[in-house]
Parts: sequence; C-alpha cells; structure tokens
Amino acid sequence: MFKRVCSLLMIFASVVIFAACSGENENGTSPSPSPEVLPMETAQPSVDALPTETTQSTGQIFLYGERHGEEVMMQVQLERWYEYYHHMGMRHLFVELGFFAAEFLNMWMQSDTDEILYQLFDDWEGTAKHVPYTLDFYKAIKRDFPETIFHGTDIGHQYDITGTRFLRYLEETNQQGTERYLLTQEAIEQGRHYYSTNPRDEAFRVNSKADNFIRAFDRLIDQSIMGIYGGTHAYFGDYGSMGLPEIPTLAERLRERYGDAVFSRPLWREIPTPPIKTGTIIINGVEYEASFFGEQDISAWTEDFQSRAFWRVENAYDDFKDKPFAYNLLPFNNYPMTVEVGQVFVIYYTRIDGTVNREYHRASGDYWNDMPITIEFIP
Repeated sequence: MFKRVCSLLMIFASVVIFAACSGENENGTSPSPSPEVLPMETAQPSVDALPTETTQSTGQIFLYGERHGEEVMMQVQLERWYEYYHHMGMRHLFVELGFFAAEFLNMWMQSDTDEILYQLFDDWEGTAKHVPYTLDFYKAIKRDFPETIFHGTDIGHQYDITGTRFLRYLEETNQQGTERYLLTQEAIEQGRHYYSTNPRDEAFRVNSKADNFIRAFDRLIDQSIMGIYGGTHAYFGDYGSMGLPEIPTLAERLRERYGDAVFSRPLWREIPTPPIKTGTIIINGVEYEASFFGEQDISAWTEDFQSRAFWRVENAYDDFKDKPFAYNLLPFNNYPMTVEVGQVFVIYYTRIDGTVNREYHRASGDYWNDMPITIEFIP
C-alpha cells in the first residue's frame, strides 16, 4: 500500500529529501560566480584514460548518515573515528566532498599552517558546511588522528573556485597527466554538468557519487573505511523520495557490490534532541503537552511553502493509533529530532501567502523504501 501511496502523494517528503540530496544542502549551493576553470591544452589527456576496471575490495565499509552542519553530529563522528582509527587501525575517511577538496584537506594535514583549511572554508560560504563546528571538526582530526587520509567521492561542488585552484596547483607542480590530475578534471566536469542543468540532474549526481566511491574504495584493495554522507544516501533502498525510484541509494549500491561488508546507520538515531520549548496543543477538544523542535525554511525547495514547524505531542499515541490514514508520509530523516515508534507529531506548514496547513503524523513502525516513516492521519 505504501509504495502506491508514496508514488502519488509524497509532495512534502519528496520536496524535503530532495533538498537533503541536492548540492544546495549537502555540499554547497550552485557555485558562486567566479572565473571559469582554467582552459585545458588540447594535448592534455582525457578523463577517459582513467581506469574503469578494478578488483573488488575485501575491506569493510562503515557508513554514517548525518544532518549537515550540526555540532552534535560532528562530535559523534569524531567518537566513531576514534574507535576505528585507534582500535581497528583505519586511516581512510570517505567524505561527501569533491575529489579536489579532499586532496586539499590531505595537503593541509601535512602543512604547518591552517591556510589551506581556511581557504576551503571560505569556498564553502553559503553552504551547510560554513559553520564554525566544521573548522573544529577538521582541526580535531588533524590533532588527534594525524594519519587520516580523506577521500572525496562527490561531484565537484565549487568546481570553479576550489577546483580551479587545485588544478592550477597541479599544473604548477608539473602533475599534468597523473591520475590525480585526471580525477580532478573528472570532478570538475561532473560539477559543471550538474550545475548547468535546470532542474538539477540529480540522477547524474547520485550515480556519480556511487561510482566515484566504489572506484576509490576498490583501489584500497583490503583496507576498511568509514564514510560520512547525508542521511538519505546512507539508507538501504532507492531514491524514490527524490522521484528516482529506479536508482538505488549509495548505501544500496555498496550493499549490492560488497554485501555484508557494508554497515550503514543514520547518526541521529543515537543522538537525543532536547526540545526548544514546551507548550500545549488542543486536538479534538483535548489539551496535550507538546514539545517544539524548531522551524525549517523550505522556500528553496518548493514554490508553495515558506517553512514548517515541528511539535511532538506527548503521551498521545494510544489516542490516535487507530485513526485513519491521510495517505501522506514523512521519513524520519526529515525531522529535526530523533523519532521513535509510538510518537505523535503536529507539523505546521506555512505557505508563501502566510496561510498555514496543519498535519498530524504518527510513528507506527512503518517503512517505505527501507526508510522508517511517519504517516499522516486524520484526527
């Protein structure tokens, strides 16, 4: 039933997860106006020269889904990396950045200054990464895990600023024709293609992300890795919530290739989120205690709505567990707090014209495309 429901009536969920999977929310808005990538000499080798056949790695993959830009998420990631780095001997950390951005981080790890890191941070202005916790996160890795090697497997976000700068460095150091140079060219081309399409070519982006990941992981032969990616990519299933039901998620692509060697978990399941404030909500003439967890601006994702606000109605599940469905659902990773089975929520959607839609959702243990979901009900 849910697959039929979702294919017809998933406007809100698809709008929000689209944002979670797009370049705008994960690693950057479309690149800010800057000079174009340096022109290539006609004699330069093509990215077609990159190897396409690799031996399947025998290592393990520990994939974690995050909400970008949150301090508590980064703290948990550092705790996980501590365990893998110090107790399992891991050194390879896969991140949702373009190849050239991760290479800059690797150069910075060997540098005596933070100049490279601050240049990258400036490039991320206007994105979810441009928060002070990001600097703290990378500085902690350099301080506490100095042998970490970053692998960037996303398309080339900020291709015309970060990408141009890294390509110039490679040319100035006579690295034309190296694999590093070819992978930089490829990431730039991927970024240019994605940001030149309207609407954004999300199918191209998610497929490229998985292809880049698999190639980089297989090159490690037998090394296990940890990966940090947006929550939607870390679910087993497909990108149906983005309107791409025929495309498996990153986690699913990895599971198809490596089987049980892939572990994937959304981090917010492990992080309790305190409410911003408490209050009361009246439903059917009954007053319930409620906890408020914030309001999200969704105007960049839809032309109809400005924002949505989340309230959790406390101790209300038994009163509404048998109420009829409204045939609309919302995956857990859309909520700004941890969601548990047996909870009830009221979500206020504010339209551009100021009118407000009120939705009631309950978490009953249902799944759609391998994602845990809440389902709207009629109170």
